[in-house]
Amino acid sequence: MKKILIPILLSIAIFTIFIPITSTLTTYLHPVVLVVLFFGLLVVNLANYLFLTKQQVWIRKPFLIAAFTLYTLSLLVLLFMRPSEPAYDNSNFVPFKTISLYLSGDADWFVSFYNLAANVGLFVPLGVLLAFWTRRFFIRGFLPVALISCIEITQLLTNRGSLDIDDLILNILGFYIGYALIPFVRRVVII
Repeated sequence: MKKILIPILLSIAIFTIFIPITSTLTTYLHPVVLVVLFFGLLVVNLANYLFLTKQQVWIRKPFLIAAFTLYTLSLLVLLFMRPSEPAYDNSNFVPFKTISLYLSGDADWFVSFYNLAANVGLFVPLGVLLAFWTRRFFIRGFLPVALISCIEITQLLTNRGSLDIDDLILNILGFYIGYALIPFVRRVVII
């Protein structure tokens, strides 16, 4: 317990400082975004602390499966259960069109930041988990594309989001960043 007290306190402090900004996310997204954000911050701070102090944490497989299940459910809530009912009747099939808009400065900076960061960051943990689950190149390469394509198509069909090729690109990038983090994760986590 003593080993994780510092990252817990640091996470609480950072989360509290940024709550005036992050709480506005609940306007666009489900309030579960704050829980996901806090636990993401906690995991990053804990991993950095363990890495810097050259310590490791043991995680049992049932706990990892439960965490994966809760994270996946939270992700589905964020993707499909938004509090506002905007009309999603547009699609983007032009690669980097939306990304360019966000990076150009023509869109609100906060909306641009959270869209880009969330589309990448929310899928990093899934990349880490998939890399722990299998070393097969075909599965690591194909599964993210298939999974994200299904999400994008389902959002379009249920009118709970828009079909955007840039979301597909950013989400897959999140998976691949998760793969790249595996050597770091293996230094701090033992399953």
